[in-house]
Amino acid sequence: MNVSIIGTGYVGLTTGTCLAFLGHKVTCIDSDEKKIALLRAGKTPIYEPYLTELLAEAAPNLQFCCDYASAVPHADVIFIAVGTPPSPNGSPDLRHVSAAAQGIGQHYAGDFTVVVNKSTVPIGSGNWVDSIVRESYEKHHGKKANGHFSVASNPEFLREGTGLHDSLYPDRVVIGSDDKRCLEVLYSLYRPILDQTFAPPPYLPRPEGMGAVPLISADLASAELIKYAANAFLALKISYINEIGQLSEKVGADIQQVAKGIGLDARIGMRFLQSGIGWGGSCFGKDTSALVSTAAEYNLTMPIVEAAREINRRQRERVVDKLLGELKILKGRTIGLLGLAFKPNTDDLREAPAIDIARKLVERGCKVRVHDPVALERFRQEYPDLAMLASESAEEVADDADALVLVTEWQQYLELDWEALAGRMRSRIVLDGRNALDRARLTRFGFRYLGIAG
Repeated sequence: MNVSIIGTGYVGLTTGTCLAFLGHKVTCIDSDEKKIALLRAGKTPIYEPYLTELLAEAAPNLQFCCDYASAVPHADVIFIAVGTPPSPNGSPDLRHVSAAAQGIGQHYAGDFTVVVNKSTVPIGSGNWVDSIVRESYEKHHGKKANGHFSVASNPEFLREGTGLHDSLYPDRVVIGSDDKRCLEVLYSLYRPILDQTFAPPPYLPRPEGMGAVPLISADLASAELIKYAANAFLALKISYINEIGQLSEKVGADIQQVAKGIGLDARIGMRFLQSGIGWGGSCFGKDTSALVSTAAEYNLTMPIVEAAREINRRQRERVVDKLLGELKILKGRTIGLLGLAFKPNTDDLREAPAIDIARKLVERGCKVRVHDPVALERFRQEYPDLAMLASESAEEVADDADALVLVTEWQQYLELDWEALAGRMRSRIVLDGRNALDRARLTRFGFRYLGIAG
């Protein structure tokens, strides 16, 4: 099947590479010429485990270009996978989606094409994209577009750091459309994944015991809401355990034991019950904001979702409060942050807690040093005002530090020679923002260990 994907960010590039690996002929489009040149050279503009390897395997079926005319005509399926960053009022900025839809309508020349909203878009965007494609097609081709295309919603549920695994071995595939032809095309596209009939790459083995993947067929609005509702619920779980963590600290309970006791209830589950600094990244903040904004359009409030967002914001302030309580004075202190990416195994800095924490500490008069094993260069590019804080190693961050804060639980940090780090520091204080370090081990090395909830 001929597939075109507009946008080569985390979602577009991961989706395109996986579909090409499965045997589809895929063309990825992006307006960034430097990014396209990099991809043509077999390199990736983002960090995602095994993406370079799978890109090489999929290369015979994969092309990259900057213009719609090279990719849109005669495509069987066109994915819109462009960014939808939040606007100042919290609603998604849909300019890139609109431009993609106009480009599709202008250059489309086939008999029947499925246009897929892969970007996270507000409820009702399927109908909106349909109208833009239709108007653009009729404007440039001088004839009615009836029957030439159909718009579907196919939300992604990828976790950065495990995006390829989540693409090849998803929990479910959701397709929103009322058009039977559209559903048949997308079923054919995803059939190797749904039936799990493909030979897995050796570095991404199929999970043991995995069977067929459930396919959920829904109307457009339901598919769009599924994406927002799923991410908001996961965000709620994280904020809930962080709120319980605050109470746990007050009463002297162990939040990790509490989380385990809750999570072993099959109705609740262990995942997303890790107390810590809170969530960041491209999804939870943007999607919860968009859900609140969408509800407001219908004169509804979403107090539970709004509370989850507020609790998450406060978790970053708690880091500063914890350090203040321990050091008493922050002005002139040297604080080291271990980790910049919002989670391990990615270089994504969107909504990353480390950025907020660094700014708050600088405002307090601290000398701040930061390190990340993967995201350091991206940090220098995206935050030039903070670039001078970057250090080349965890050891450099620890030199004469009054405290270290584990912000991102990279495996490299968990395996550091903490005994050697202790000898470099002015004060042996560690604030474990992810409750991931071995408290007993650090205590043996003379550290004053502070958990985020205890």
